[in-house]
Amino acid sequence: MQFGSVPTVGVDALAPGDFLLDVREDDEWEAGHAEGALHIPMSEFVARYGEFTEAAPEGGKVYVLCRVGGRSAQVAQYLLQRGIDAVNVAGGMQAWEAAGRPVSDGKGGAGTVI
Repeated sequence: MQFGSVPTVGVDALAPGDFLLDVREDDEWEAGHAEGALHIPMSEFVARYGEFTEAAPEGGKVYVLCRVGGRSAQVAQYLLQRGIDAVNVAGGMQAWEAAGRPVSDGKGGAGTVI
């Protein structure tokens, strides 16, 4: 599946251990996120790119999430242009939650997607 020219997969294609990059804003992240995801808001991504490169798996695939898939497609495109194997996650965290995947508040409780 493609989102424009960006490779795109559904939440069902994600496996435990896949590297997730969440590009939602801080308030969205704090309300609920996928446990273990790296969080760098799209609005800060270029400035914080070094944090991403330190955390991302060398030569591995990066699955980019936002709320529904628009912002993540833009960040995935940015990464693809830099030679990173990036994939947009269609439906984002809304699809993640709808598929029954765990959403964490980061404090040991259940989160919610806003």
